[in-house]
Amino acid sequence: MTGFDDYESYDGLGLAALVRAKEVAPTDLLETAIARVERHNPALNAVVHKMYDDARRDIAAGLPDGPFMGVPYMLKDLGAFAKGTPTTNGSRLFAGFVPDHDTELIGRCRAAGLVIMAKTNTPEMGISPACEPVLHGTSRNPWNPARSSGGSSGGAAAAVAAGMVPMAHGSDGGGSIRIPAANCGLYGLKPTRARNPAGPNLGEGWSGLSAAHALTRSVRDSAALLDATSGPAPGDPYWAPPPERPFLDEVGADPGTLRIALATSAGNGAPVHPECVRAARDAAALCAELGHEVEEALPVLDMESAVRAMRTVWAANLWAGIEARYRALGREADGQGLETITWLLAQEGRNLSAADYARALPVIHGIGRSFARFFENYDLLLTPTLAQPPWRLGAVDMMGTDIETYFETLIAHMPFTAQFNASGQPAVSLPLHWTQDGLPVGVQFVGRFGDEATLFRLSAQLEAARPWAGRRPILED
Repeated sequence: MTGFDDYESYDGLGLAALVRAKEVAPTDLLETAIARVERHNPALNAVVHKMYDDARRDIAAGLPDGPFMGVPYMLKDLGAFAKGTPTTNGSRLFAGFVPDHDTELIGRCRAAGLVIMAKTNTPEMGISPACEPVLHGTSRNPWNPARSSGGSSGGAAAAVAAGMVPMAHGSDGGGSIRIPAANCGLYGLKPTRARNPAGPNLGEGWSGLSAAHALTRSVRDSAALLDATSGPAPGDPYWAPPPERPFLDEVGADPGTLRIALATSAGNGAPVHPECVRAARDAAALCAELGHEVEEALPVLDMESAVRAMRTVWAANLWAGIEARYRALGREADGQGLETITWLLAQEGRNLSAADYARALPVIHGIGRSFARFFENYDLLLTPTLAQPPWRLGAVDMMGTDIETYFETLIAHMPFTAQFNASGQPAVSLPLHWTQDGLPVGVQFVGRFGDEATLFRLSAQLEAARPWAGRRPILED
């Protein structure tokens, strides 16, 4: 047997159960996934590096009997090291970089039985909410190829939405799991800060703003994967509060009556598209039908100061990474090999003082304290994931020369996501709404720091009440 006709009918746990029961072999799943990549990737450009032979060797060597034994999986081509496999970070500057080790998170994915078969497209250094890097070209949205798959985990989202794999690795430093999940009709959880390890090269991503996990079709896949990958590694500087029980046990558990705050207005005053408002209000009505208490409430936050502080941290970390790469290449840091906006933001980081960075951190920590007080009165916050439906391609010009316009575009599109990277809280985009012309529009739920459990309980309840797994894009060859 070479291939598995019902592949796309199962989520990751479902495929692993078939493997464990010996109803299908891991090689069948892999070859089916490869066939889907070869068929659909030319149109979508989700995959930028194929690891087919590595995957075949891993299967032949014997897979761990983990929860996802034999399930094909993809890594985002940003920060996720697989030994001997190029990691370009979506940048011409990093082309040719091949790490000599796995990152801790990827090692845990392997231990869970996942078969890593490819790396997915990402904007350069992950700093754009659209996946259109010069190095690898544009990733397209399977629901409408003229629309963005989102960023920065845009290739991962396109691959899962197209049915190449049931789930794929992603990371989120300002919305980069939730944005593509919203654009591509997927479930995308950004976990609590330090829930998953960032080592061994880093103690934290982007000074704690970035978190890694996955984009999935089902809630239970996200929960089971987080069970498999979460927890501190030796030497981690800090870690998230341990859960009371496995996250998978929360899927299907009674959430009780939750107090949910609804906010459809952007804290920075950006206009919110009627479809995005409708998506959030429809989700609020569904929550009320399920017995939860919903009221409108908007957390008070100085968005201007928050954006300025996060911009400082983004720029400082960007420059540190880029300067290290130039040094490793023995080259002068002159912007060659980088997109214009990336270089301009890196120059901001280069020109910052240590005092500028030190002043930014208390502002970011203050965001967490403000939200902690807000969540004393609510279990969850519900918002649109984005202020607009999926962008048309080309909405962000990374080769432009006006960085202020770039930031204005960012802030207008994603006013609901980045503050929860600052606070470190878990936040998830759910695919509960589609426009009349068939574009997905996500809704975001945010939990208390360390409380993925409540998000998983409510997510599973919403998934059962309004199933989304059967909604699939019509793909052209």
